[in-house]
Amino acid sequence: MTSSTLIRTPKAADGPTLDHVLGSGLELLAEQLAATAVERDRHGGHAAHERELIRASGLLALTIAPELGGLGGGVAELFGAVRRLAQVDSALAHVLGFHHLQLFGVQLYGGPAAAQHGQRHLADTAEQRLFWGNALNPADTRLQARRVDGGYRLQGLKSFCSGALGSDRLTLSATTADGGFLIGIVPTRREGVQVESDWDAFGQRQTDSGTVRFDEVWLADAELLQLPGTAPTPRATLRSQIAQGIMAHLYLGIAEGAFDAARRYTLEHSKPWFASGVARAADDPLIQQRYGDLWLYLRPAQALADAAMRELAQALARGEALTTAERGAVAVANAESKVLAHRAAIEVSTQLFELTGARSTSGRLGLDRFWRNARVHTLHDPVDYKLRDLGRHVLDARIPDPTAYS
Repeated sequence: MTSSTLIRTPKAADGPTLDHVLGSGLELLAEQLAATAVERDRHGGHAAHERELIRASGLLALTIAPELGGLGGGVAELFGAVRRLAQVDSALAHVLGFHHLQLFGVQLYGGPAAAQHGQRHLADTAEQRLFWGNALNPADTRLQARRVDGGYRLQGLKSFCSGALGSDRLTLSATTADGGFLIGIVPTRREGVQVESDWDAFGQRQTDSGTVRFDEVWLADAELLQLPGTAPTPRATLRSQIAQGIMAHLYLGIAEGAFDAARRYTLEHSKPWFASGVARAADDPLIQQRYGDLWLYLRPAQALADAAMRELAQALARGEALTTAERGAVAVANAESKVLAHRAAIEVSTQLFELTGARSTSGRLGLDRFWRNARVHTLHDPVDYKLRDLGRHVLDARIPDPTAYS
């Protein structure tokens, strides 16, 4: 990022610090979201009030440098916050994670919006507590960019636009007439942008992942993060690895939240089966065995998630010196992490009912939300292709090809 340089006053000494926001601030937010999570999951829709709680928490500036008014956190702090919130509300954990994914894009890409104006985008986000949404879905090519003097006109649709509803900025991708591909930034309230409230999945109901319509929307050359025909550097392709890391920690948070909810229910409410010969369900050796088995879904997933996060943090620290091979090592580590987190989320959220009994299926408890959220989100990109990439690596030392998903 060059600095046609934006000077910002450092954060005041008595302002919120990284430790405070990730400590008592994050815990307060988790408690606030947990208090209404079951009811909000039942009704779905846009969580406007809860997103204002996130805005007030200071977490929107988590990964912005202190000299730009942010907290100076990295992927370790981001993934930790996503994982903690996913334990109680994986939909809003996703919204927070993908907000920061867009900010990392501003830092990683090399187009004018990053190289010349990136610091201003980040500083404005910290100062104004802006929310960023995602309309970059590369699998949806319906948004077309037509070249005009000084920029492009955008026409078409984007689907699965997480966090777009209620956002202040959008990161988008579009195709050009010659088959090119560009990435840019537009204010969500720009003329011609229409964010639909049409997300109707049975899980992750409050991620605001619906459709965005673009009707002759203006995109200036200065708002381009990636120009058509430009090959991204290994460092720029780390954006997809940050996305994969966010998802792995989201799934892990769901698994941890489901495990803890089941454990508490077993200790506080479950009745022992008559044939067990014990007074407490928690003393049933079959229940104990099953909890031990579920724990062994969690532990390897936790260990590999932390290892992959460290690998990614080291790669980011390499800057433009990052090599293709080093980037490939991050992709392998993230594939391992995501597969195990995927399995942990699905298995724990499914099997918990076999350990808690029929009464735990009561709608008022909302324990089914863990499975529904995991089942919907783990379909983001096929886990079988992660296993294929791992198989190729084991057999031939081949690293994954950089794509938006690998």
